[in-house]
Amino acid sequence: MLKTVEIYTDGACSGNPGKGGWCAILLYGGKEKILAGGEQETTNNRMEVYAAIAGLSALKERCAVKLYSDSAYLVNAIEQHWLNNWQRNFWRTADNKPVKNQDLWQELSSLMLAHNVTFIKVKGHADNEYNNRCDKAARAEIAKL
Repeated sequence: MLKTVEIYTDGACSGNPGKGGWCAILLYGGKEKILAGGEQETTNNRMEVYAAIAGLSALKERCAVKLYSDSAYLVNAIEQHWLNNWQRNFWRTADNKPVKNQDLWQELSSLMLAHNVTFIKVKGHADNEYNNRCDKAARAEIAKL
C-alpha cells in the first residue's frame, strides 16, 4: 500500500515575466516539509509548474499524492489531458504552436510516472491555510532576489 502524501504548491511573479518565487508544502504523518525558491527572470506559470516539480522531486519512494494548486494552468493541463495531447502532438498545442514551458512539462510528466498523483484545484487567496502559506512563502522568495 502506498503512503499518501499531500502537497500544496504555489508560484508567484513580480512582473510577468519578472522575478518569481515558488513554494511546495509536503504533508505526511503529521509532519510537514516546506520547500521554496525563486528565479530572477521567469513567469508565473513557470513558477506554478516548478513548485509541483519540486514537491514531487522531494519524495523518496513511490507515493499516492494529492497535489493541491490554485493554478488553473497546472491543474487543467493534467485533469483536462492537455499534457497528454501535447505529448501526442510532438509538443504542439491544438492550434499548432509550440507548447510553452515544455522543459518543465517534460520533467513533471516524468515525475508523475513515478507516483500516483491526483491534482486538485483550490481557490487562491481564500480560506485554504496551506495555499495561503505557499503564496506567502513564494512571495518571500521574490523579495530575496
